[in-house]
Amino acid sequence: MSASKIPEILETYETDLLAEWHQELATTNARKGLIKEAELQEECREFLRLLRIAVQQGSLTNVQETVWRDVREMLTSVSRTRSQQGFTSSETAAFIFSFKQPLFKRLRQQLQDPVELVDVVWEATILLDRLGLLTVEAYQKAREEVILRQQEELMELSTPVVKLWDGILALPIIGTLDSARTQVVMESLLQRIVETGSEVAIIDITGVPTVDTLTAQHLLKTVTAARLMGADCIISGIRPQIAQTIVYLGIDLTGVITKATLADALLTALKRVGATITRSQAR
Repeated sequence: MSASKIPEILETYETDLLAEWHQELATTNARKGLIKEAELQEECREFLRLLRIAVQQGSLTNVQETVWRDVREMLTSVSRTRSQQGFTSSETAAFIFSFKQPLFKRLRQQLQDPVELVDVVWEATILLDRLGLLTVEAYQKAREEVILRQQEELMELSTPVVKLWDGILALPIIGTLDSARTQVVMESLLQRIVETGSEVAIIDITGVPTVDTLTAQHLLKTVTAARLMGADCIISGIRPQIAQTIVYLGIDLTGVITKATLADALLTALKRVGATITRSQAR
């Protein structure tokens, strides 16, 4: 077997391979509108250039070697861009796998010895499969980062701290309250307490579907943290079902003011800050 055949063919027939590869991509790419033609051509040209340099200097079976660093970085960049452009992981991997057709075609034309041809084609297959797998992994990592960032943004948006009155804050919670979300809730509430100098914070759990022992513990941690910052907490939205659950679980809410509705909690909070509400006489 001659391992030098692949780098030799890449260097000798680079222009032809590039043209045939681009034609293959044009045939397999069903969503051409997601990427500009000039951009795709430049990516193909850059990859083929970096590939040619890497196979001349390093192993064809270990793409983790230092000489393959530029190729890995280029493919990682392509995968991230593809994920942002709306390509699927299969379409992203096709950027590499579509190069097999023109390369194998050229190998068949240039290698007359059947045994040598099989060996070199196998080398090329392993190489391109590993590079293709690298693009899929990079694509998947990019998508996971996007999903994680979106989850963090949604978590922040779903736990707004609202100023209801001078000295009174409200934190409506919607959905399940887990450990990660509790941390966000606590940080947001404490930050707003510091910014506004509020004396009372209303934590409304009307939108929390169920309350279990863990949820109650998270609520109590938030209440304790707020108290350490000098603000009293009122928990509102205690529905009959939740009240029964709290009693059944033996959750101790001693010392925590609870109200059935946000309106009741606001009324209590206004009294706490010394405000009074009077109903105007009807005209």
